[in-house]
Amino acid sequence: MQSSKFIFFFLLLGLLTAPKAFSQESSPPVKERILVAPDTLESSNPPVISSDTLNIPADTLSTDSVANIMPTSPIMTDIVYFAEDSIVSDFVNNKVYLYKEAWFEYGEMRLDAERIIIDMNTNEVYASGVTDSLGNVTGNPFFKDGETVYEIRKEMRYNFQTQKAIIKDVVTEQQDGILRGETIKKTSSGDIYLSHGYYTTCKLTTPHWHISANKIKSVSNGQVVTGPFNMYFNGIPTPLGLPFGILPNTPEEKASGIIFPSYGNEQVRGLFLRNLGYYFAINDYVHARVTGDIYSNGGWGLKSQAVYKKRYRFNGGFDIDFQKFKSPETELNPVDYNTFKIAWRHTPESRGNSRFSASVNAGTTSYFNNIISQNNFQNNVTSDFNSNISYSKTFANTPFSLSANLRHSQSVQTGEVRIDLPTIALNMNRQSPFKNVNFEPLKTLNLAYNFNLQNTITNRVQQEFGVSSDLIQDAGDPDIIPFTLANLGLLFENARNGARHAIPISSNFRLFKHFTGTASANYNELWYNKRINYYYNPAQERVDRIIEDGFNRVAFFNTSFNLNTNIYGFFNFKGDGKIQTIRQHIQPSIGFNFTPDFSDPSFGYYQEVQVDNEGNSRLFSRHQGFIFGGAPLGESRAMSFNIRSVVEAKIRNKSDTAETETKKIPLLETLNFNTSYNFAADSFQLAPFNISARTSFFNRKLSVALSTNIDPYATADFVNGEQVTTRRINSFAWKNGQGIGIIRSASMNMNVSFNPNSAATPGEVRDEVTDNFLQNGGVMNEFVESEINRIVSDPSQYIDWNIPWNLNMGYNLAYRKAVNGTTNVTQALNISGDVSISEKWKINFNTGFDIQAQEITQSMIGIARDLHCWQMNVNWVPFGRFTSYNIDIRVKSSILQDLKVSRRRSFFDL
Repeated sequence: MQSSKFIFFFLLLGLLTAPKAFSQESSPPVKERILVAPDTLESSNPPVISSDTLNIPADTLSTDSVANIMPTSPIMTDIVYFAEDSIVSDFVNNKVYLYKEAWFEYGEMRLDAERIIIDMNTNEVYASGVTDSLGNVTGNPFFKDGETVYEIRKEMRYNFQTQKAIIKDVVTEQQDGILRGETIKKTSSGDIYLSHGYYTTCKLTTPHWHISANKIKSVSNGQVVTGPFNMYFNGIPTPLGLPFGILPNTPEEKASGIIFPSYGNEQVRGLFLRNLGYYFAINDYVHARVTGDIYSNGGWGLKSQAVYKKRYRFNGGFDIDFQKFKSPETELNPVDYNTFKIAWRHTPESRGNSRFSASVNAGTTSYFNNIISQNNFQNNVTSDFNSNISYSKTFANTPFSLSANLRHSQSVQTGEVRIDLPTIALNMNRQSPFKNVNFEPLKTLNLAYNFNLQNTITNRVQQEFGVSSDLIQDAGDPDIIPFTLANLGLLFENARNGARHAIPISSNFRLFKHFTGTASANYNELWYNKRINYYYNPAQERVDRIIEDGFNRVAFFNTSFNLNTNIYGFFNFKGDGKIQTIRQHIQPSIGFNFTPDFSDPSFGYYQEVQVDNEGNSRLFSRHQGFIFGGAPLGESRAMSFNIRSVVEAKIRNKSDTAETETKKIPLLETLNFNTSYNFAADSFQLAPFNISARTSFFNRKLSVALSTNIDPYATADFVNGEQVTTRRINSFAWKNGQGIGIIRSASMNMNVSFNPNSAATPGEVRDEVTDNFLQNGGVMNEFVESEINRIVSDPSQYIDWNIPWNLNMGYNLAYRKAVNGTTNVTQALNISGDVSISEKWKINFNTGFDIQAQEITQSMIGIARDLHCWQMNVNWVPFGRFTSYNIDIRVKSSILQDLKVSRRRSFFDL
């Protein structure tokens, strides 16, 4: 191997001597010996003394320092180069030629090529590949300047003094994008100018797509700016293009810029441009975007979205969408709407002893009926608004905590609106005042205190006349009025407000060594500022009501005692069979609770009122429909029974090492039975039997859940003229030849999941997500359950490309039988899954069949295509209210999320 190195330093007074001869050695490259020029202020030869006796004038040379008169050299650091084959030095023209696998380094710059020429006179480096006799080019230049890399297909010229370059046919990566041009000019600031170039995010040699333009400029840590451009797919030009383009090219995507629209056509609203606007990178904490929509048939929309984040403090976002549309007057079915939706979320980081969070989702009830999200099928089905703004604070060194909530719920289907302004809760953690006492019932006794203040405004207004004649806690059938400013006075008049105090007391202790006893008492007190007086209206033959203002107090309590134990049973199998042991766990529980009869007239919580001209009377609660209800009706001295059983098996598995391993499998995951008997009731003392069971098979691939409700009392027919009525009678079914009881309701749910891999089943995913949510302090509610079900069951959003196929099937059967003998049976089959038809193609689907109605339920078919640098999704809803199709081809790069090709057809196009 032959090599050489040299170093150029500053030369005094600008005298630059020719470089010394280079010698070729077989050792690795070393630095050239430092060249030292003689001092130009002194002669290189000894001085000659003149024989002239005349006085020589004094030297007028300035006394400035040498540094002030020394010229600045263009060489600022070491130059290092190497060649595998040979290094040729041309001392006449001051050039160095490097051949075969050569490289050149200067500072942070490195150049690799098959041939490199270094020109010391012009401070330039020239590099290119070598063409063989067959015309093949090898060893094309590879240039790196700092973090930027250039792959050169032809040649380049670089000035290491000015750091400028001219390159022929180059490919360079700029953040997530790839730039290529016939000729490229690089400036010292890092900006790049391309002639006849293209921009793409596909890193293949032949990209799947690119933007082609005659002129492209890439601003360092700025944007990629183009002139008129067209989009190409697989080398085929398309009509998609614009007069200019500005693409973000910043490391952290903090650039403002234009957002280009999507366009298309709908049958009702006509041609459209959607999401045309501007993105504002305001600062490091706040980003916003404002976009607009316009339709050729007379509609438009305006959207504003903002996100904000402060590290270690909070983050959130705010969205507003306003849409206006009015169809032409000639339309047979005119469409005319003004609708909007507002969403705000604010999530704080956990710090300190107070916390504020918000989740607001509100809008007009017509929004989801007119503005359909093609990308979120689940939203189109649920279409409800729910909001919550909360503040909580924990008082240090005390057991007290405070929380306040502003809640809003709005049903698009029924039009019902409910607003809580506000809900305030003050809670005291459980305290154990006798924890130092040795007597266990007192030692484990604990008590807590909960205070709740609530004010609710709803458009479900209670009727004043013709009150339902049922024994009340039933509020009848309230009317729903429009939630408008005109009805604001009536809405406030019917607002429901009140306060509740609750003091729970309980104690746990062991009895008779194998039993655990729990004694508890609960005291509740309700505060209202009004109550209801009822009277019979003989003229209309109905019960009406009058609201009586004034402070009203309702106090009630109940006590209970429960005793439970655990029973285990084992059955061991002898021999070398598959099953080793079967274990059964039985947990029986018996309890007794007592509640006084608060309908007694001495309490004043109920009023006995005549309900017809025959003199019949009913009891009515004076607090029916109030926010916390009223006191319970009737005395209760009930004994409850509950049995829970679990059956498991331990089976043997022989491993590859011939060692026997065991694992547990559930045979019966749970079997529950419960009922109660009220000794204080004058009739129907025995409550219905509730039985439920759940188990799974085939490594939890198939799960089955059963439940039923059995009424132990018989029924009989009563004749009133020509009308025959079936009623329950106070006699057990088995005494009247009706078996052990009448099944009032029963249900069966079966879910099965098949795939060739050992992926988790939907049931396992649901259990895992639920457990993680609860462990992190979450509280289960309808919204959380719907979100978990969406994560588990939505095949259009969750596709595992590693599984060639996946099939989920569910069968639901429900049976109900009313007292009058009317029965209702519903059964439905749900099927969802996906299948890979090739390595890059996958079809997913979601459908069902209503067996009773003999019709297919809401269905969706989707196609997913992995396009390397793009991703295509096609979703088609073939029938139903949301009939539509949606085609999206979107760039995978995070910096081009708004660059897409979309053709949508919505349910408007019918």
